[in-house]
Amino acid sequence: MVMRRTVGLVAAATATALVVAGCGGGGPQSDGDEKVTGGAIVLGVLNDQSGAYSELSGRNSVTAVELAIADFQAKYGDRAVTTDISVRSADHQNKPDLANSKAQEMYDRQGVDLILDVPTSSAALRVADVAQEKRRLYFNISAATTDLTGKSCNKYTFHYAYDTYMLANGTGRTTTEQVGRNWYILYPNYAFGQDMEKSFSAAIADAGGRVVGKDGAPFPNTSGDYSSYLLKAATLDPKPDVLGTMQAGAELVNVVKQYNEFALRDKGVGLAVGLMFITDIHSLTPAALAGTTYTDAWYWNFDQQNREFADRFQQETGTRPSFAHAANYSAATQYLEAVQAAGTDDADEIVAELEGKEVNDVFLRNGKIRAEDHRVIHDAYLAQVKPQSEVTEEWDYVRILDTIPAEEAFRAPSPDCTL
Repeated sequence: MVMRRTVGLVAAATATALVVAGCGGGGPQSDGDEKVTGGAIVLGVLNDQSGAYSELSGRNSVTAVELAIADFQAKYGDRAVTTDISVRSADHQNKPDLANSKAQEMYDRQGVDLILDVPTSSAALRVADVAQEKRRLYFNISAATTDLTGKSCNKYTFHYAYDTYMLANGTGRTTTEQVGRNWYILYPNYAFGQDMEKSFSAAIADAGGRVVGKDGAPFPNTSGDYSSYLLKAATLDPKPDVLGTMQAGAELVNVVKQYNEFALRDKGVGLAVGLMFITDIHSLTPAALAGTTYTDAWYWNFDQQNREFADRFQQETGTRPSFAHAANYSAATQYLEAVQAAGTDDADEIVAELEGKEVNDVFLRNGKIRAEDHRVIHDAYLAQVKPQSEVTEEWDYVRILDTIPAEEAFRAPSPDCTL
Protein backbone atom coordinates (compact mmCIF):
# COMPACT_ATOMS: atom_id res chain seq x y z
CA MET A 1 0.00 0.00 0.00
CA VAL A 2 1.27 3.49 -0.84
CA MET A 3 1.82 5.60 2.24
CA ARG A 4 0.06 8.96 2.01
CA ARG A 5 2.46 11.89 2.07
CA THR A 6 1.57 14.95 4.10
CA VAL A 7 2.81 17.82 2.00
CA GLY A 8 1.65 21.16 0.68
CA LEU A 9 -1.87 21.89 1.75
CA VAL A 10 -2.70 18.34 2.81
CA ALA A 11 -3.30 17.67 6.48
CA ALA A 12 -4.51 14.47 8.10
CA ALA A 13 -7.81 13.51 6.47
CA THR A 14 -9.98 12.46 9.36
CA ALA A 15 -13.57 12.87 10.43
CA THR A 16 -12.58 16.08 12.15
CA ALA A 17 -12.44 19.44 10.43
CA LEU A 18 -9.72 19.98 7.88
CA VAL A 19 -9.15 23.70 7.75
CA VAL A 20 -7.64 24.63 4.42
CA ALA A 21 -8.03 28.34 4.86
CA GLY A 22 -9.72 30.44 7.46
CA CYS A 23 -7.73 33.47 8.40
CA GLY A 24 -9.53 36.71 9.10
CA GLY A 25 -13.24 35.86 8.81
CA GLY A 26 -15.42 36.38 5.79
CA GLY A 27 -14.88 37.84 2.39
CA PRO A 28 -16.26 41.06 0.88
CA GLN A 29 -19.22 42.56 2.74
CA SER A 30 -22.21 44.48 1.44
CA ASP A 31 -23.84 47.09 3.70
CA GLY A 32 -22.75 45.12 6.74
CA ASP A 33 -24.61 41.98 5.64
CA GLU A 34 -22.76 38.70 5.21
CA LYS A 35 -22.72 37.33 1.70
CA VAL A 36 -22.18 33.79 3.00
CA THR A 37 -23.52 32.28 6.19
CA GLY A 38 -21.18 33.01 9.06
CA GLY A 39 -18.72 34.46 6.57
CA ALA A 40 -17.49 30.95 5.77
CA ILE A 41 -18.02 28.09 3.33
CA VAL A 42 -17.79 24.53 4.64
CA LEU A 43 -17.56 21.57 2.26
CA GLY A 44 -18.26 18.06 3.50
CA VAL A 45 -16.85 14.84 2.06
CA LEU A 46 -18.91 11.83 3.16
CA ASN A 47 -17.67 8.48 1.91
CA ASP A 48 -16.16 5.08 2.63
CA GLN A 49 -12.75 5.60 4.22
CA SER A 50 -12.16 2.09 5.56
CA GLY A 51 -13.94 -0.48 3.40
CA ALA A 52 -14.49 -1.76 -0.13
CA TYR A 53 -14.64 1.69 -1.76
CA SER A 54 -11.92 3.44 0.23
CA GLU A 55 -9.22 3.15 -2.44
CA LEU A 56 -11.29 4.38 -5.38
CA SER A 57 -12.37 7.49 -3.45
CA GLY A 58 -11.97 7.60 0.33
CA ARG A 59 -9.57 9.98 2.03
CA ASN A 60 -7.93 10.96 -1.23
CA SER A 61 -11.19 12.59 -2.31
CA VAL A 62 -10.70 14.97 0.61
CA THR A 63 -7.35 15.85 -0.93
CA ALA A 64 -9.04 16.47 -4.29
CA VAL A 65 -11.45 18.91 -2.65
CA GLU A 66 -8.55 20.64 -0.89
CA LEU A 67 -6.88 21.12 -4.27
CA ALA A 68 -10.08 22.66 -5.64
CA ILE A 69 -10.21 25.12 -2.74
CA ALA A 70 -6.55 26.05 -3.20
CA ASP A 71 -7.10 26.70 -6.90
CA PHE A 72 -10.21 28.77 -6.23
CA GLN A 73 -8.37 30.92 -3.69
CA ALA A 74 -5.39 31.36 -6.01
CA LYS A 75 -7.75 32.47 -8.79
CA TYR A 76 -9.78 35.01 -6.81
CA GLY A 77 -7.59 36.00 -3.87
CA ASP A 78 -9.14 38.92 -1.97
CA ARG A 79 -11.91 39.10 -4.57
CA ALA A 80 -13.33 35.77 -3.38
CA VAL A 81 -16.77 35.91 -1.83
CA THR A 82 -15.03 34.59 1.30
CA THR A 83 -11.51 33.57 2.19
CA ASP A 84 -12.73 31.24 4.94
CA ILE A 85 -13.23 27.85 3.27
CA SER A 86 -12.81 24.54 5.08
CA VAL A 87 -13.43 20.82 4.62
CA ARG A 88 -14.97 18.29 6.97
CA SER A 89 -15.04 14.58 6.29
CA ALA A 90 -16.64 11.44 7.69
CA ASP A 91 -16.67 7.70 7.05
CA HIS A 92 -20.16 6.29 6.41
CA GLN A 93 -18.80 2.71 6.26
CA ASN A 94 -21.24 1.94 3.40
CA LYS A 95 -24.11 1.90 5.92
CA PRO A 96 -27.27 3.81 4.90
CA ASP A 97 -28.32 4.61 8.48
CA LEU A 98 -24.87 5.90 9.33
CA ALA A 99 -24.78 7.98 6.15
CA ASN A 100 -28.13 9.47 7.16
CA SER A 101 -26.93 10.44 10.64
CA LYS A 102 -23.57 11.75 9.41
CA ALA A 103 -25.30 13.91 6.78
CA GLN A 104 -27.62 15.39 9.39
CA GLU A 105 -24.67 16.08 11.66
CA MET A 106 -22.76 17.76 8.84
CA TYR A 107 -25.65 20.04 7.90
CA ASP A 108 -26.96 20.80 11.39
CA ARG A 109 -23.94 20.81 13.69
CA GLN A 110 -20.93 21.36 11.43
CA GLY A 111 -22.42 24.04 9.20
CA VAL A 112 -21.67 22.17 5.98
CA ASP A 113 -22.98 23.95 2.86
CA LEU A 114 -22.40 21.10 0.42
CA ILE A 115 -21.97 17.35 0.87
CA LEU A 116 -19.81 15.62 -1.75
CA ASP A 117 -19.11 12.05 -2.89
CA VAL A 118 -21.19 9.38 -0.99
CA PRO A 119 -20.51 6.04 -2.70
CA THR A 120 -22.92 3.12 -2.09
CA SER A 121 -26.28 3.78 -3.70
CA SER A 122 -28.37 2.87 -0.67
CA ALA A 123 -26.40 5.41 1.37
CA ALA A 124 -26.56 7.99 -1.42
CA LEU A 125 -30.35 7.83 -1.54
CA ARG A 126 -30.60 8.42 2.21
CA VAL A 127 -28.35 11.47 1.96
CA ALA A 128 -30.52 12.82 -0.88
CA ASP A 129 -33.51 12.65 1.45
CA VAL A 130 -31.60 14.58 4.11
CA ALA A 131 -30.53 17.23 1.58
CA GLN A 132 -34.13 17.73 0.53
CA GLU A 133 -35.33 17.95 4.12
CA LYS A 134 -32.61 20.41 5.16
CA ARG A 135 -32.69 22.36 1.87
CA ARG A 136 -28.94 22.03 1.59
CA LEU A 137 -26.84 21.07 -1.40
CA TYR A 138 -25.55 17.60 -2.21
CA PHE A 139 -23.37 16.59 -5.18
CA ASN A 140 -23.25 12.83 -5.48
CA ILE A 141 -20.09 11.59 -7.15
CA SER A 142 -19.52 7.91 -6.45
CA ALA A 143 -22.95 6.25 -6.35
CA ALA A 144 -24.42 4.94 -9.59
CA THR A 145 -28.15 4.50 -9.07
CA THR A 146 -30.29 6.31 -11.64
CA ASP A 147 -32.91 6.85 -8.93
CA LEU A 148 -30.95 9.96 -7.94
CA THR A 149 -32.18 11.54 -11.18
CA GLY A 150 -35.38 9.49 -11.30
CA LYS A 151 -37.97 8.81 -8.64
CA SER A 152 -35.68 10.03 -5.84
CA CYS A 153 -34.52 13.27 -7.48
CA ASN A 154 -34.91 16.56 -5.64
CA LYS A 155 -34.07 20.22 -6.03
CA TYR A 156 -30.94 20.12 -3.87
CA THR A 157 -29.31 16.95 -5.22
CA PHE A 158 -27.05 16.81 -8.30
CA HIS A 159 -25.69 13.55 -9.76
CA TYR A 160 -22.23 14.24 -11.06
CA ALA A 161 -19.91 11.58 -12.47
CA TYR A 162 -21.65 8.46 -13.80
CA ASP A 163 -24.63 6.16 -13.36
CA THR A 164 -25.74 2.65 -14.22
CA TYR A 165 -27.29 3.72 -17.53
CA MET A 166 -23.98 5.23 -18.69
CA LEU A 167 -22.08 2.08 -17.74
CA ALA A 168 -24.55 -0.31 -19.34
CA ASN A 169 -25.00 1.79 -22.45
CA GLY A 170 -21.27 1.61 -23.10
CA THR A 171 -20.10 -1.76 -21.79
CA GLY A 172 -23.28 -3.82 -22.06
CA ARG A 173 -24.03 -2.88 -25.64
CA THR A 174 -20.44 -3.03 -26.92
CA THR A 175 -19.60 -6.36 -25.26
CA THR A 176 -22.80 -7.96 -26.55
CA GLU A 177 -22.03 -6.83 -30.08
CA GLN A 178 -18.31 -7.68 -30.05
CA VAL A 179 -17.79 -10.54 -27.57
CA GLY A 180 -20.91 -12.62 -27.04
CA ARG A 181 -24.70 -12.56 -26.81
CA ASN A 182 -25.32 -14.76 -23.77
CA TRP A 183 -24.61 -13.25 -20.36
CA TYR A 184 -24.46 -14.39 -16.75
CA ILE A 185 -24.72 -11.39 -14.41
CA LEU A 186 -23.30 -11.36 -10.89
CA TYR A 187 -24.23 -8.30 -8.86
CA PRO A 188 -24.01 -7.03 -5.26
CA ASN A 189 -27.50 -7.38 -3.83
CA TYR A 190 -28.30 -3.81 -2.82
CA ALA A 191 -29.55 -0.69 -4.62
CA PHE A 192 -26.48 -0.17 -6.82
CA GLY A 193 -26.20 -3.79 -7.92
CA GLN A 194 -29.92 -4.16 -8.50
CA ASP A 195 -29.93 -1.03 -10.64
CA MET A 196 -26.86 -2.26 -12.54
CA GLU A 197 -28.52 -5.61 -13.24
CA LYS A 198 -31.61 -3.89 -14.64
CA SER A 199 -29.63 -1.41 -16.73
CA PHE A 200 -27.28 -4.03 -18.15
CA SER A 201 -30.12 -6.47 -18.88
CA ALA A 202 -31.92 -3.76 -20.85
CA ALA A 203 -28.77 -2.76 -22.79
CA ILE A 204 -27.95 -6.40 -23.57
CA ALA A 205 -31.47 -7.05 -24.87
CA ASP A 206 -31.38 -3.87 -26.99
CA ALA A 207 -28.13 -5.12 -28.56
CA GLY A 208 -29.67 -8.50 -29.43
CA GLY A 209 -28.32 -10.50 -26.49
CA ARG A 210 -29.93 -12.19 -23.51
CA VAL A 211 -29.23 -12.86 -19.87
CA VAL A 212 -29.18 -16.64 -19.31
CA GLY A 213 -28.62 -16.35 -15.56
CA LYS A 214 -28.16 -13.83 -12.79
CA ASP A 215 -27.41 -13.87 -9.07
CA GLY A 216 -27.22 -11.29 -6.32
CA ALA A 217 -24.28 -11.77 -3.96
CA PRO A 218 -24.35 -10.39 -0.40
CA PHE A 219 -23.10 -6.85 0.16
CA PRO A 220 -20.81 -6.32 1.88
CA ASN A 221 -19.45 -9.78 1.12
CA THR A 222 -17.37 -10.15 4.24
CA SER A 223 -16.15 -13.62 3.26
CA GLY A 224 -14.79 -12.44 -0.08
CA ASP A 225 -15.91 -15.77 -1.56
CA TYR A 226 -17.67 -15.83 -4.94
CA SER A 227 -16.74 -19.39 -5.88
CA SER A 228 -20.28 -20.83 -5.92
CA TYR A 229 -21.43 -18.18 -8.41
CA LEU A 230 -18.38 -18.43 -10.65
CA LEU A 231 -18.44 -22.24 -10.78
CA LYS A 232 -22.13 -22.08 -11.63
CA ALA A 233 -21.52 -19.86 -14.66
CA ALA A 234 -19.80 -22.52 -16.76
CA THR A 235 -22.56 -25.09 -16.04
CA LEU A 236 -25.49 -23.05 -17.30
CA ASP A 237 -27.36 -24.15 -20.40
CA PRO A 238 -26.89 -22.32 -22.64
CA LYS A 239 -23.41 -21.55 -21.43
CA PRO A 240 -22.82 -17.81 -21.12
CA ASP A 241 -20.34 -16.15 -23.46
CA VAL A 242 -19.82 -13.39 -20.90
CA LEU A 243 -19.67 -13.14 -17.14
CA GLY A 244 -20.78 -9.62 -16.27
CA THR A 245 -19.58 -8.69 -12.79
CA MET A 246 -21.19 -5.63 -11.23
CA GLN A 247 -19.06 -5.57 -8.08
CA ALA A 248 -16.79 -2.59 -7.44
CA GLY A 249 -13.67 -1.73 -5.50
CA ALA A 250 -12.25 -4.46 -3.26
CA GLU A 251 -15.16 -6.77 -4.10
CA LEU A 252 -14.40 -6.54 -7.82
CA VAL A 253 -10.78 -7.42 -7.05
CA ASN A 254 -11.94 -10.63 -5.32
CA VAL A 255 -14.27 -11.60 -8.17
CA VAL A 256 -11.57 -11.16 -10.82
CA LYS A 257 -8.98 -13.09 -8.81
CA GLN A 258 -11.38 -16.02 -8.48
CA TYR A 259 -12.47 -15.77 -12.13
CA ASN A 260 -8.83 -16.23 -13.10
CA GLU A 261 -8.29 -18.94 -10.49
CA PHE A 262 -11.12 -21.01 -11.98
CA ALA A 263 -9.85 -20.33 -15.54
CA LEU A 264 -13.28 -19.33 -16.78
CA ARG A 265 -11.84 -17.57 -19.81
CA ASP A 266 -10.30 -20.87 -20.90
CA LYS A 267 -13.75 -22.44 -20.51
CA GLY A 268 -15.23 -19.97 -22.98
CA VAL A 269 -16.70 -17.50 -20.49
CA GLY A 270 -15.37 -14.01 -21.14
CA LEU A 271 -15.31 -11.22 -18.58
CA ALA A 272 -17.11 -7.88 -18.65
CA VAL A 273 -16.72 -5.44 -15.77
CA GLY A 274 -19.65 -3.17 -15.06
CA LEU A 275 -17.72 -0.61 -13.03
CA MET A 276 -13.96 -0.32 -12.77
CA PHE A 277 -11.57 2.28 -11.42
CA ILE A 278 -7.88 2.71 -12.13
CA THR A 279 -7.23 1.73 -8.51
CA ASP A 280 -8.83 -1.67 -9.19
CA ILE A 281 -6.51 -2.30 -12.15
CA HIS A 282 -3.54 -1.24 -10.03
CA SER A 283 -4.54 -3.71 -7.30
CA LEU A 284 -5.08 -6.60 -9.70
CA THR A 285 -2.32 -5.70 -12.21
CA PRO A 286 -3.07 -5.31 -15.92
CA ALA A 287 -2.11 -8.94 -16.50
CA ALA A 288 -5.22 -10.06 -14.60
CA LEU A 289 -7.50 -7.89 -16.75
CA ALA A 290 -5.73 -7.63 -20.11
CA GLY A 291 -8.19 -7.01 -22.92
CA THR A 292 -11.11 -6.24 -20.62
CA THR A 293 -13.32 -3.50 -22.05
CA TYR A 294 -15.28 -1.17 -19.79
CA THR A 295 -16.82 2.29 -19.67
CA ASP A 296 -14.84 5.02 -17.92
CA ALA A 297 -15.96 8.47 -16.84
CA TRP A 298 -12.45 9.96 -16.96
CA TYR A 299 -8.86 8.81 -17.38
CA TRP A 300 -5.84 10.47 -15.83
CA ASN A 301 -3.60 10.16 -18.92
CA PHE A 302 -6.22 11.01 -21.54
CA ASP A 303 -4.62 14.36 -22.40
CA GLN A 304 -2.20 16.94 -21.03
CA GLN A 305 -4.80 18.74 -18.92
CA ASN A 306 -5.73 15.52 -17.13
CA ARG A 307 -2.10 14.55 -16.68
CA GLU A 308 -1.17 17.88 -15.12
CA PHE A 309 -3.93 17.44 -12.56
CA ALA A 310 -2.84 13.84 -11.99
CA ASP A 311 0.75 14.94 -11.39
CA ARG A 312 -0.35 17.43 -8.71
CA PHE A 313 -2.61 14.83 -7.14
CA GLN A 314 0.16 12.25 -7.05
CA GLN A 315 2.51 14.70 -5.37
CA GLU A 316 0.00 15.01 -2.54
CA THR A 317 -1.16 11.39 -2.25
CA GLY A 318 1.46 9.13 -3.82
CA THR A 319 -1.14 7.69 -6.19
CA ARG A 320 -2.81 8.56 -9.48
CA PRO A 321 -6.40 9.83 -9.30
CA SER A 322 -9.43 7.72 -10.12
CA PHE A 323 -12.36 9.32 -11.90
CA ALA A 324 -14.02 9.74 -8.49
CA HIS A 325 -11.12 11.88 -7.29
CA ALA A 326 -11.21 14.05 -10.41
CA ALA A 327 -14.99 14.41 -10.20
CA ASN A 328 -14.84 15.50 -6.56
CA TYR A 329 -12.30 18.15 -7.55
CA SER A 330 -14.56 19.32 -10.38
CA ALA A 331 -17.73 19.34 -8.29
CA ALA A 332 -16.12 21.36 -5.51
CA THR A 333 -14.79 23.79 -8.12
CA GLN A 334 -18.15 24.25 -9.80
CA TYR A 335 -19.88 24.82 -6.47
CA LEU A 336 -17.36 27.46 -5.43
CA GLU A 337 -17.64 29.15 -8.83
CA ALA A 338 -21.44 29.21 -8.43
CA VAL A 339 -21.12 30.81 -4.98
CA GLN A 340 -18.73 33.39 -6.42
CA ALA A 341 -21.08 34.17 -9.31
CA ALA A 342 -24.18 34.37 -7.10
CA GLY A 343 -22.39 36.26 -4.35
CA THR A 344 -24.03 34.07 -1.73
CA ASP A 345 -24.16 30.51 -0.40
CA ASP A 346 -27.97 30.53 -0.34
CA ALA A 347 -28.88 27.05 -1.62
CA ASP A 348 -31.79 28.17 -3.79
CA GLU A 349 -29.71 30.82 -5.50
CA ILE A 350 -26.88 28.35 -6.08
CA VAL A 351 -29.32 25.88 -7.66
CA ALA A 352 -30.53 28.62 -10.00
CA GLU A 353 -26.92 29.44 -10.86
CA LEU A 354 -26.08 25.81 -11.67
CA GLU A 355 -29.15 24.69 -13.60
CA GLY A 356 -28.50 24.59 -17.33
CA LYS A 357 -24.85 25.59 -16.96
CA GLU A 358 -22.45 24.32 -19.61
CA VAL A 359 -19.03 23.39 -18.28
CA ASN A 360 -15.64 22.31 -19.56
CA ASP A 361 -13.03 21.57 -16.91
CA VAL A 362 -10.51 18.88 -16.04
CA PHE A 363 -13.29 16.33 -15.47
CA LEU A 364 -16.30 17.58 -17.45
CA ARG A 365 -15.78 17.57 -21.20
CA ASN A 366 -18.80 18.96 -23.05
CA GLY A 367 -20.42 19.04 -19.63
CA LYS A 368 -23.88 20.34 -18.88
CA ILE A 369 -25.84 20.48 -15.63
CA ARG A 370 -29.34 19.57 -16.76
CA ALA A 371 -32.08 21.69 -15.23
CA GLU A 372 -34.71 18.99 -15.74
CA ASP A 373 -33.25 16.37 -13.38
CA HIS A 374 -29.84 17.67 -12.16
CA ARG A 375 -28.00 14.95 -14.08
CA VAL A 376 -24.54 16.30 -14.94
CA ILE A 377 -23.79 14.95 -18.40
CA HIS A 378 -20.36 14.83 -20.05
CA ASP A 379 -18.34 12.77 -22.50
CA ALA A 380 -17.63 9.19 -21.41
CA TYR A 381 -15.06 6.74 -22.74
CA LEU A 382 -14.88 3.17 -23.93
CA ALA A 383 -11.65 1.87 -22.42
CA GLN A 384 -9.63 -1.31 -22.63
CA VAL A 385 -6.98 -2.65 -20.26
CA LYS A 386 -3.58 -2.99 -21.94
CA PRO A 387 -1.66 -6.25 -21.84
CA GLN A 388 1.20 -6.09 -19.36
CA SER A 389 3.72 -6.06 -22.22
CA GLU A 390 2.37 -2.69 -23.42
CA VAL A 391 2.52 -0.97 -20.04
CA THR A 392 5.48 1.39 -20.13
CA GLU A 393 4.58 3.58 -17.14
CA GLU A 394 3.09 2.67 -13.78
CA TRP A 395 -0.64 3.49 -13.62
CA ASP A 396 -0.94 3.97 -17.41
CA TYR A 397 -2.87 0.75 -17.82
CA VAL A 398 -5.62 1.74 -20.26
CA ARG A 399 -6.11 2.68 -23.88
CA ILE A 400 -9.15 4.78 -24.79
CA LEU A 401 -10.93 3.12 -27.72
CA ASP A 402 -13.70 5.64 -28.27
CA THR A 403 -15.36 8.75 -26.87
CA ILE A 404 -19.07 8.51 -26.15
CA PRO A 405 -20.60 11.99 -26.61
CA ALA A 406 -22.31 13.43 -23.55
CA GLU A 407 -25.80 13.42 -25.06
CA GLU A 408 -25.43 9.73 -25.95
CA ALA A 409 -23.68 8.60 -22.79
CA PHE A 410 -26.56 9.40 -20.44
CA ARG A 411 -30.25 8.68 -20.59
CA ALA A 412 -32.82 11.38 -21.34
CA PRO A 413 -34.47 13.05 -18.33
CA SER A 414 -36.77 10.61 -16.56
CA PRO A 415 -40.51 11.27 -16.34
CA ASP A 416 -40.25 9.96 -12.79
CA CYS A 417 -38.26 13.04 -11.75
CA THR A 418 -40.15 16.03 -10.44
CA LEU A 419 -37.90 18.64 -8.90
